Amino acid sequence: VFKPSEYQWSVYNFEKSDPKVLFELYEIYERETKRLLDEGLVLPAYDQLLKCSHTFNLLDARGVLSVQERARYIRRMNSLAQRVARLYLQTMA
Repeated sequence: VFKPSEYQWSVYNFEKSDPKVLFELYEIYERETKRLLDEGLVLPAYDQLLKCSHTFNLLDARGVLSVQERARYIRRMNSLAQRVARLYLQTMA
């Protein structure tokens, strides 16, 4: 039942996704995460961070990140995740 879907998504993820677009999307999602955190909107910020993570995984799957770039992206996401967690504890706990 899911084989055609799985196949098409695999082709996209590993072969057809445009790295240039993915880099742009990552930057957009990262900026939006920061903006939403600054506005105190933790749940939408978390959603944008998940989009960052997904986009990073697509970039990684395409093999377009060097070892150093990969580490930098992970640090950037980790920093944002810490901010999300802190704001969540301040506002939602």
